[in-house]
Amino acid sequence: MAIFERISDILKANINDLIDKAEDPVKMVKQLILEMEEDVDEATQALGQAMGSQKLAAKELADAKAKVADWEDKAKLALRNDNEELARKALDAKVGLDEQVAALQGSYDGITEQVDKLKDQVQTLKMKLEEARSRQNVLIARAKMAEASKGVAESISSVDTDSAFAKLDKLERKIVEQESVAEAMTEIGGTDLATEQTFDTMAHNAAVDDELARLKGELGR
Repeated sequence: MAIFERISDILKANINDLIDKAEDPVKMVKQLILEMEEDVDEATQALGQAMGSQKLAAKELADAKAKVADWEDKAKLALRNDNEELARKALDAKVGLDEQVAALQGSYDGITEQVDKLKDQVQTLKMKLEEARSRQNVLIARAKMAEASKGVAESISSVDTDSAFAKLDKLERKIVEQESVAEAMTEIGGTDLATEQTFDTMAHNAAVDDELARLKGELGR
């Protein structure tokens, strides 16, 4: 069956090759499993019909053989009663039935051979189906992993590393410049503050000296 070749292909397939060919391994595996299940169902139905035919053929053969035996018994009975002519009539019927038995036997043997072949095919299909099912999850996991790996590789290859690092260098230089400006402003701001504080101190000391001189004057010192 063609399904055997297809399932063999997917079981042996390289997942990365399937992805490179723009095929979907996950869908392929699931579709193959579905097709195999359908084939197993069809083969099982065909086997059931064949076995039904086999049973019918076996019954017809058994009935014909029973009639042959019956006519032979009648022929013997006629001979025991010295009635040869009646015995010949019984044997004439038996011979006719012998031909029918031979035909029925050939038909039964042919159906039995077909049933045996169908049983082997159904068993083989079921074994292949179980094998495919047992490997389905592994294949799907491999396919997803391969797809993820391919996506990462494509992302990495699409990045212009030289350009990216050049932009980072430019940003770093800009940040260094901003830090230098901030540091200078801090130093300038600190110098102004110290100068102002010096003048404030001088003014404060002068006020204290003035107050001291005033008090000395009042005390006559």
